[in-house]
Amino acid sequence: MLRVNLGEDLSADTLAAIARGDEIKLVFGRDAVARVKKARATVDAIVKKGAPVYGVNTGFGALAKEKISPEDTGTLQRNLLLSHAVGVGQDMPANAKRLSLILRIHSMCRGVSGVRPQLVRWFMDLVHSGWLPRVPEQGSVGACGDLAPLAHQALPVIGAGEMVSPEGKVMSTKVALKKIGMAPLELAAKEGIGLINGVQVSNAIGLVSWARMRDLSVTADIAGALSVEALMGSHAPFDKRVTAVRPHPGAIAASANLRTLLRKSGVKKAHAGCDRVQDPYSFRCMPQVHGAAKDALSYLGDVLVREANSATDNPLVFPAQGDSISAGNFHGHPIALPLDFAANALCAWGNISERRISTLIHPSMSGLPAFLTPKPGLSSGLMIPQVVAAALVSENKTHAHPASADTVTTSADQEDHVSMANFAARKLETALQNTERVLGIELYTSAQGREFHKELRAGEGAEAAYNFIRKNIPPLGSDRYMGPEFDRMTELVASGAIRRAVEKKVGKLRD
Repeated sequence: MLRVNLGEDLSADTLAAIARGDEIKLVFGRDAVARVKKARATVDAIVKKGAPVYGVNTGFGALAKEKISPEDTGTLQRNLLLSHAVGVGQDMPANAKRLSLILRIHSMCRGVSGVRPQLVRWFMDLVHSGWLPRVPEQGSVGACGDLAPLAHQALPVIGAGEMVSPEGKVMSTKVALKKIGMAPLELAAKEGIGLINGVQVSNAIGLVSWARMRDLSVTADIAGALSVEALMGSHAPFDKRVTAVRPHPGAIAASANLRTLLRKSGVKKAHAGCDRVQDPYSFRCMPQVHGAAKDALSYLGDVLVREANSATDNPLVFPAQGDSISAGNFHGHPIALPLDFAANALCAWGNISERRISTLIHPSMSGLPAFLTPKPGLSSGLMIPQVVAAALVSENKTHAHPASADTVTTSADQEDHVSMANFAARKLETALQNTERVLGIELYTSAQGREFHKELRAGEGAEAAYNFIRKNIPPLGSDRYMGPEFDRMTELVASGAIRRAVEKKVGKLRD
């Protein structure tokens, strides 16, 4: 079981494990408790003084000039959650919800939110129970934070809203809390706003996609290597001297992966003395294209991990100085831009994969039977899977349009620039699903291409990929119903199973 120390910096690997849904135990350590208590004491002192502080004893947004009496500060926080929980759409996926909730707790434990330790412990108990709030995924512009979804996420603490059991059953929070053996809390000053300022929902959705993209990055290299062997293509473009003179880190990593995957290749030996001078770009330029996408993935990971370890409240409470500052750490633009960039990286992996698929089924390009069927004409073989891949990569071009390029004023012009980080994260998730399907189609196609010169052993990693595919899906003889087989290939890609099977043979590959 993974221990997660709240309030202490969480590593990329820890966040990836939470994003995958690994079993965890949240730990509220002594130092974190002390920080939370100091910040809470500062809030109590502010309330006692009576000086206006946004969100503590004033209204919210355009209502910030409205003064709230000390006896109503708790009601103010409760009303904040109830009024803001108006999201729409489907319930968020469980892994993203759990991670979002953990990120929100983690942010409060940085010691600048001003909440009580018992609020932190309440939500820790909720996470450990396995139950989650129902959180509609639409309705955030990523400005003052993911206000609507985070309000839904926080509702259980006041006994409102709906919750979802570990088995996926939705019920009222009142009923759910009785089943868990938990009771609602009465919120104190600052605690409602402390639960909803920030883009933890957007960041969590992004982190779940990023964790899967780390596997996808390696799987793209595996698919490309198997396609090279199916084409009987040249290995020369992956010589380390090539990327040494244009040393982008991602290209170096992709080239190294390809060399590892293709070592001990019998196909390479058969290529000696042939008259093929150059392969198409989709084969020859894999280090450059896959590598650029790896660099975008690396940037995304750096930003999302940094954001996960950040404090995003408004106002921020600084116990050492005994004051608070109303500022803009809740704004989603720092993550919106990298999320949009990452969608373009998915286009790169998907587009080049679709081109390799097209080459392999084209007899004049590959030298293989048309559509990789032993009986062209009578059978259509892999004609239409390439069409499906083309449709998916075309759809991804729309998902690559930057959400962060847009803004719309909200809250009576008080919040007049927004990030659209939430939509950037959600469309990244959709683009990822499409790209996983495309790479599944390529792996299916390249494995079928190998059937026509199987006597030549492929490179070590490519051969391991081929053997793993064949354990799950038989070669294509005559036409058959392939839909479930392509779904299976997508599952193998999305779960990281392809990567794990190949790394078991060749060792760790670089994402």
